[in-house]
Amino acid sequence: MRDGRRARVGRCRGGWRRAMGRPALLLLALCAAGARGLYFHIGETEKRCFIEEIPDETMVIGNYRTQMWDKQKEVFLPSTPGLGMHVEVKDPEGKVVLSRQYGSEGRFTFTSHTPGDHQICLHSNSTRMALFAGGRLRVHLDIQVGEHANNYPEIAARDKLTELQLRARQLLDQVEQIQKEQDYQRYREERFRLTSESTNQRVLWWSIAQTVILILTGIWQMRHLKSFFEAKKLV
Repeated sequence: MRDGRRARVGRCRGGWRRAMGRPALLLLALCAAGARGLYFHIGETEKRCFIEEIPDETMVIGNYRTQMWDKQKEVFLPSTPGLGMHVEVKDPEGKVVLSRQYGSEGRFTFTSHTPGDHQICLHSNSTRMALFAGGRLRVHLDIQVGEHANNYPEIAARDKLTELQLRARQLLDQVEQIQKEQDYQRYREERFRLTSESTNQRVLWWSIAQTVILILTGIWQMRHLKSFFEAKKLV
């Protein structure tokens, strides 16, 4: 499943690819309903991963909170003291960009340096797993990418910007993000072109090899038949 710009459910235009989880139909339904949040359930030792296409030099901010399932009351508790979440982020080359343990509620931030699919994984990692043994954990996740990661009210208050200046700042950030998206699309196009050219070249050489093998096989068969007929004195 792919959820996009915000892990609120995210960029419905691109979406996140969730490596394992609910069908993509659920994502489409949430997007159509204008849902502003994404949550999922994990087991005691389960890891849940998402893949997000991110241009290079782009800031990503993720906010999450967890709720533990109370078997007696059969409800999710509003807080989960003692539980922790481990967040790990890998870039398209498999290098670890972020690997850190947080509390039951937290915020993680990283900046991409390589364009492409980034893998974001979360799993429980607590010192009080006895409370969670055999239970379920609900994780609410909100991811913001690019200019959506900026807190503009805070920026306006800090830099003392007027409404017009703040709007201009937002437009500049949006233009910069669009430029990064365009650069990334050009990068993908170049990779696709190189892959296509490599595939075409391999197909060509394979066809040539097949033709050579067929010619050599035909020559060998003709020589073998000629030797057979000569041995039988038919020629």
